[in-house]
Amino acid sequence: MRTRSLRFRLTIWYAAVLTAGLGLFGSLIWLTMRHQLIKDLDRDLEGRARRFESYYRNESARAKHINDELEEFSQGLPPGAFVDLRGPRDVAFRFPQGPLAPPVGFRIHHREFEVNGERLELDVGAPLGDVRHALDLLRLLLWGMIPVVIAIACVGGAWLAGRALKPVQAVTDAALTISIENLSERLPVPATGDEIAQLAAVLNSMLARLEAAVTTLSQFVADASHELRTPLAVIRTTAELALRRERSPESYRASLQEVAGESERMTQLVEDLLALARSDAGAVEMPRTAIDLREVLADVSVEMNGLAEVLRVHVRTVFGEQAAVISGNRPALHRLFTVLLDNALKYSRPGGDVILTMARGNGEIWVNVEDFGEGISETDLPHIFKRFYQADRARHAGGHGLGLSLAQTIAKAHGAEIGVRSTPGKGTTFRVVFPDRDTMVAAAKLAPDAEALAGF
Repeated sequence: MRTRSLRFRLTIWYAAVLTAGLGLFGSLIWLTMRHQLIKDLDRDLEGRARRFESYYRNESARAKHINDELEEFSQGLPPGAFVDLRGPRDVAFRFPQGPLAPPVGFRIHHREFEVNGERLELDVGAPLGDVRHALDLLRLLLWGMIPVVIAIACVGGAWLAGRALKPVQAVTDAALTISIENLSERLPVPATGDEIAQLAAVLNSMLARLEAAVTTLSQFVADASHELRTPLAVIRTTAELALRRERSPESYRASLQEVAGESERMTQLVEDLLALARSDAGAVEMPRTAIDLREVLADVSVEMNGLAEVLRVHVRTVFGEQAAVISGNRPALHRLFTVLLDNALKYSRPGGDVILTMARGNGEIWVNVEDFGEGISETDLPHIFKRFYQADRARHAGGHGLGLSLAQTIAKAHGAEIGVRSTPGKGTTFRVVFPDRDTMVAAAKLAPDAEALAGF
């Protein structure tokens, strides 16, 4: 048995606790037995003293040689008995005859009584040899049996610990076989319902999350590779065609414009991938300040006017006059609404409208981005926030399926919720709901210990 194993340590602790328990138990038994034997001896001596007193009272009134009578009475006491009677007028009796001091190793019971106005003192004793002999035998028995019991218990404890930890070994062996290639495997869960079963279930749950994460990551890498392959192939093909023979300056200019366009698309894709990767790793620094959402939305609408004119879509804004202050990061929020407005413009019908609305109430601030384009089908709607997910019509718009995923990540980082409602053929509305900073500050003033100001 390895000295650092849990089984060995459990056995040692079990043996230590058992030794302490048996030692305490044996000591209590020995002390209890000693107390009871002394108590019984004292009770016997008290009975002898009463009988001796009664006999002396009866015989002192009629017997002239009282000591002879007391000698005869004492002969009937148990072997080793001791009697010492003292009183005035030369009253003295001692059995057996010996030194004036009480014998060593005796238990003495002292009694005083009066006879005919004379006060007498009586000492009755008995040897402690039998008591000591019984206690010595008990001590020998305890010292002899406790080590045997402890040894047997240690062997049994080691066996029981091995059986109790057998499921742990099974879980360990199974865990050693699981790697990145077979994350679908699971650990055996013993049907005991104990802590080991709970641990195995928790580890299986962790493995399931790891499998899902690895699957998502693998899909993420595959989709990223697929998205990067297209612009790289276009750039390479365009360059090769331009280099095959001499061309006119206009032809070279057209090739370079195509290369620049694909490079810009690839740059945007790489930036989005980097932002998502940093967000997943928790490495995105997003310092927050008090921001009026009206200013952010106004900047985004002005920035997107050029695209709106190209697509012949009219952007209408309805912000209201009341300030809408939240705690947020201005560049991140700008990116969030740029993504939503960009999608709304691209998927609107030429000559149509896109409505950008902001309002507040019930402790919330919400922003709606509404278009009247083709809408999103019911089959696509549950998946639009997944990375690289693109419906057929989305691919014709030149996107790569990361914008809405980034928007959702930014919204969550601000404690906001982003939702979508769409009717095919009529249009789509994205709504972002933020907690109202002014409402949270007011609540914090009423309850200073609350966590309403967390993050401000």
